[in-house]
Amino acid sequence: MVPLLMTRPLAAAERFVAGLPEAARAGLQVIYAPLMEIRPAQAPVSLDGVKGVIFTSANGVEAASRETAARLTAYCVGERTAQAAAEAGWQASCLGRCAEELVQALLSQRPEVPLLHLRGAHARGDISGRLTSEGIPCQEQTLYDQVLLPLTQEAKSLLAAQTDVIVPLFSPRTARHFANLCGDAAHLHLIALSPAVAEPLKGLNCKTLRVSKTLDAAALATAVLDAAAQLSQLEGNRRAE
Repeated sequence: MVPLLMTRPLAAAERFVAGLPEAARAGLQVIYAPLMEIRPAQAPVSLDGVKGVIFTSANGVEAASRETAARLTAYCVGERTAQAAAEAGWQASCLGRCAEELVQALLSQRPEVPLLHLRGAHARGDISGRLTSEGIPCQEQTLYDQVLLPLTQEAKSLLAAQTDVIVPLFSPRTARHFANLCGDAAHLHLIALSPAVAEPLKGLNCKTLRVSKTLDAAALATAVLDAAAQLSQLEGNRRAE
C-alpha cells in the first residue's frame, strides 16, 4: 500500500480522503497527522448595518453560524465554502477560488455595503483593506485561530522509515511548518495546492514536488491519485524483477 500523510485539520482531511474513489482508497495507507487545529474564538458577531459577509473558509462559516442567528448575503471563496454557507442558511455565492479572484469579483459587482469579512487569525490577501481602499467599505472580525501542531509520533515514525510517502499540502503556512519539521525529505512526494503553497517546499530535497493544475481539492485529489498509481506501478515492477 502507498502511504498518504494527511496534515490538514482532521475533519477536512477525512473529507478529502472520503472524496477519493473507493478503489483508490483501498490502495492507500492513510495516516492522519493534523499540523493545524481550528480553535474557535467564540466571539459575538454583530451584523448591525452590515449588508453582506465574506467567508474565505468553511471554518468561518461554522464559527459565524454558531455565533449569530442572522443570515445575510455571503460572498465566498471556493465552492466548498459556498456550499457550507448555503447549507447553514446564508444567501451564498462563490466568487472565486482565492482571495484575489473574490476581490476582483466584488470590485466588478460593487455590492451593497458595508461588508464584513469573518475570518481566521491567519489569512492572506488583505481582503478588507483592499476592498475599502477601492471604495467598498469592509471590516473584518477574527472568529477562530489556526494553531500549529507538532508531528504525531506515527507521522515521525513514517517519515523516519525512509519509504515513499505522498504528502498533499493545502496552505502556505502548513507547508512552511511541515518543511521545518519533516527532516530528510528525499523519500517524499509532495503535492501543493498552488504555487504559493509550493514555495516553502522548494528548499527541501524531496523526491518529487508537484503543483495542482487548478486551485481546488478535486485537482489536488487527481494529483494524489496519479502519484499513488505511479508508486504502485514502480512497486509492481520491483516485485516482478
